Amino acid sequence: MSRWSAIVGYSLVGAATQLVWLNFAGVTTVTATHYGVSETAIGWLAQVFPLLYVVLSIPCGLLLDRWFRPALLAGAVLTTLGALVRLGGDHFGWLLAGQLIASVAQPLVLNAVTGITGRYLSEKDRPTGIALGTASIFAGMVLAFLLSAVFPTAGSLHTMLVVTAAFCVVATVLLAAALRHPGHHAPAVVAVPQAIFAALRTSWADPLIRRLCLLAVFPFGVFVALSTFAQPLLEPAGVTSTTASVILLLNVIAGVIGSALIPIWAARHHAESPYLVTALAATTLCCLLLAFAPSTWLALITITLIGLLLLPALPIVLELVERRTTDSEGTAAGLIWLSGNAGGLLAATAVGLLVHHPRSAFLLLAALPLIALPGAHTLRHRLATPTR
Repeated sequence: MSRWSAIVGYSLVGAATQLVWLNFAGVTTVTATHYGVSETAIGWLAQVFPLLYVVLSIPCGLLLDRWFRPALLAGAVLTTLGALVRLGGDHFGWLLAGQLIASVAQPLVLNAVTGITGRYLSEKDRPTGIALGTASIFAGMVLAFLLSAVFPTAGSLHTMLVVTAAFCVVATVLLAAALRHPGHHAPAVVAVPQAIFAALRTSWADPLIRRLCLLAVFPFGVFVALSTFAQPLLEPAGVTSTTASVILLLNVIAGVIGSALIPIWAARHHAESPYLVTALAATTLCCLLLAFAPSTWLALITITLIGLLLLPALPIVLELVERRTTDSEGTAAGLIWLSGNAGGLLAATAVGLLVHHPRSAFLLLAALPLIALPGAHTLRHRLATPTR
């Protein structure tokens, strides 16, 4: 029997991690002026999340495999603690301290998306659970953008932080209540440390997991690079910063909708490989159009389409991981998130070097999905092998 309350609680906490992460993305200049620091310093309030994720993803996955409920709850509590610490005083140091605490929590929460569905949902409901759990993570990004639009001034920054902290508290309480029961699939606890790290060896030894890790690099990379540099890349084509913000918001909203619906359809029709091929090819075409014929309307259509088609690749890959693994799903999911975040850092860095050459930047973004196409195409043969 499926316990959907656990998925609801997890979804809220997942959204909370993204809300804390991106709280200042839409009010960077205002926040920098208010706290008397540079915009670069405010940017680091967000950058610490992917940087620490790369370092902590695998250790957090191992913790989830060993102590799933305590580790997940620790992630929720640390997210809330980070949000509350930011209210400690009207000084940049409090913001940075809170962000560092919450960034440690993020891999504990995000790596748990396959584990919580495996423990609290019946097998037929797990693709839906992973799709909804992942969509809620992207919904947290939308919520962050909306809050920055509702509270855009220096005088309202404190109110925005209070609202964020309240959301985190409610999400943590609801998750804690839902996790009172261990779930119908709770792997046996193994006390030997070598057995814990055996999960990492087992996950990486699976050729399908390695292939999925490689595939995760490219969708994440394109999405993070576009989210970071779309505004300056589109500015020479006459796209204003306000319009670029709207385009990026629509990109994430489309991704939320796609992530909630498309992976369920793909799982039911065993169409994961054809879908990934289609999404990657469409992303390449969209980036080529932006390279050679950029305009406001073309950017609106193509970047929204990229969000709709590309973001569902993550829950599709995570569902394949959950289907493939048993007691090491936290570690395997950690490898996927690690690969995706590493791809995001690398792609954003490369595009950042080309930020004053938009055509070259968009051509690079068009090339990244092409690299992943052969792996996505041959994925169907890997999926034909026994999974459990």
